[in-house]
Amino acid sequence: MIIGTAGHIDHGKTALVKAITGVDADRLPEEKRRGITIDLGFAPLVLNGVGTVGVIDVPGHEDFVRSMLVGASGIDLGLLVVAADAGVMPQTREHLLILELLGIPQIVVALTKCDLVDDEWLGLVRNDVLSLFEESSLPTPAVVSCSSRTLAGLDDLRAVLSERLDKGNPRRSSDLFRMPVDRAFTIKGTGTVATGTVWSGELPVDAGVVVLPSGKTARVRRIEQHGKSADVARAGGRAAIALAGLDVSDVARGSVLVGDNHWQTTSLFEAVVTLEPEMEAKLTPRTRLRLHAGASEVGARLVAAPDSAYTGGAALMRVTTDAPLAVRGGDRFVLRLPAPLRTIGGGVVIDPYARRRPLPSPLERELESLTSNPATRLGYTLNAASSRGIQVEDIPVRVGCGPAEVENLIDQSGAVRGPHNLFEPRAVELVMASVKRIVAEYEITSPLSFGIPSRTLREGLRVDDELADISIREMERAGEIEARGPLVRRTGWAPSPTVLDLEACNHLVHDICAGSQEPPSVGELVSRYGSSVPALLRFLERQGRIVQVETDRYYDRSTLDAMIARLRKELDPGQVYAPAQLRDVLGFSRKYLIPFLEFCDRNGITERQGEGRILRQSGAISLDSSQAHS
Repeated sequence: MIIGTAGHIDHGKTALVKAITGVDADRLPEEKRRGITIDLGFAPLVLNGVGTVGVIDVPGHEDFVRSMLVGASGIDLGLLVVAADAGVMPQTREHLLILELLGIPQIVVALTKCDLVDDEWLGLVRNDVLSLFEESSLPTPAVVSCSSRTLAGLDDLRAVLSERLDKGNPRRSSDLFRMPVDRAFTIKGTGTVATGTVWSGELPVDAGVVVLPSGKTARVRRIEQHGKSADVARAGGRAAIALAGLDVSDVARGSVLVGDNHWQTTSLFEAVVTLEPEMEAKLTPRTRLRLHAGASEVGARLVAAPDSAYTGGAALMRVTTDAPLAVRGGDRFVLRLPAPLRTIGGGVVIDPYARRRPLPSPLERELESLTSNPATRLGYTLNAASSRGIQVEDIPVRVGCGPAEVENLIDQSGAVRGPHNLFEPRAVELVMASVKRIVAEYEITSPLSFGIPSRTLREGLRVDDELADISIREMERAGEIEARGPLVRRTGWAPSPTVLDLEACNHLVHDICAGSQEPPSVGELVSRYGSSVPALLRFLERQGRIVQVETDRYYDRSTLDAMIARLRKELDPGQVYAPAQLRDVLGFSRKYLIPFLEFCDRNGITERQGEGRILRQSGAISLDSSQAHS
């Protein structure tokens, strides 16, 4: 577990960390020379009943709030330090706001330098601190008076820290591994080392890691936690990870180490954002802000729904960043004005992989559920994805849940699952309605057809193939449609030719039969009977009365059967026959012979060898219309 300090400059944060841990967290020469903390400092602390926890010492000066934000992200307990001789100061307020925006689960207040004031003054400062919490949404904290110089109250402080951390929720080791990098350096003989707080999951030695946003990969050479070698870096602890195959420039502060390829970076996401009330009139889509997420700091712009209001409350917004981030559903971030530098709000990531779209305006209670409940975020994301669906493998990152929770969340959502994607039921219903419409329209425009070609139907739907498969399958299961080979039709549908159609069909069959082995082409039939001929021929073919042998020619089925029977009778199996020999056997010209032989090749009656054919020794071939012509 991790404790992070917070508080105004010169209120004794570093001295307090040294007093309770025995470690001087000021590591930079300039920090020791100036007497202030400039960057993050780290120290291990052994607490009874808890074990070794990490303590992050953050700078208090307003110029170094960005470093404070890096240190405060991912901590389990905020230790707000207030000097008893100074009381609540500007950075005290801003640091407390940051802890609140980051959703730090527990806060303890240490009133340092209590040896410098009397009891009456100490009581006034304590009341000021409690009033500060009354103005926020945070619960009333434990307030411990102490002195780093006399060591008074330090045992009480350790006891309170132990008690609060013991009641805290442990990090999930079964979750996806993620560690924002807050520091990287090189050690001779070891190579590049990245340090940070392990936010979730576990990472063993020799495992592969991905560095985001660069996407570079590396192998874990060695791990240290709390200054000792470890086989596994575990969630909730500080870790120093030696990486093989990377330069220190490849792992800058703000990078994120992840353990698999399911993570993606994003420059556009949707979030529930809370801002200062006075920002309502000032904020526009062009307003440039600084966004802090984990150890990353990027430029950002916000866009809210047109009818949303955020006068001190929360609102759903689209966040666009200048550089890609590795964020997850449920992640918290802080927003600051670049000039003058100050914290103005923060938010919770709802959908890290959102697309540009008109934003909805959820009710306040829905916003609360979105920020705290992965199941609500999954439902929201499914609704936003619509017919695109979301990939099942993306759910742990996209909604912010452990991999073991995914199946339960899917069950709760009522979503429809394909081989790879997940769709909300409404999306399936809309596609089913489109299937009905397209099939009905095809019946009207093609009354002689036996169904709409499946390919034509899918092209008309214009949705993901998985969603089309699911919708068609559901309609088949419900008995609304049926598939027959490559055709889809309404259950019970049959062609409905008119009297004129039937009369024309009889003329066509007569002419084709009369042509015997040399029937007229489709073009010739069209010139005789009009433009309805192609549809009537397909109708007759589906009835089994004629067979399409080539693109522009149909044969009477009985005539075709007789031609094939003659071929089988006259040819010796295994002997190769040239086209001239086959023409003598069958008795018709090359114009009709070659298309007929190609038809026989397709249907397994003959097989081409060189310039000739051999008779295949297979059984009877079914001249079904679906295989009569390719």
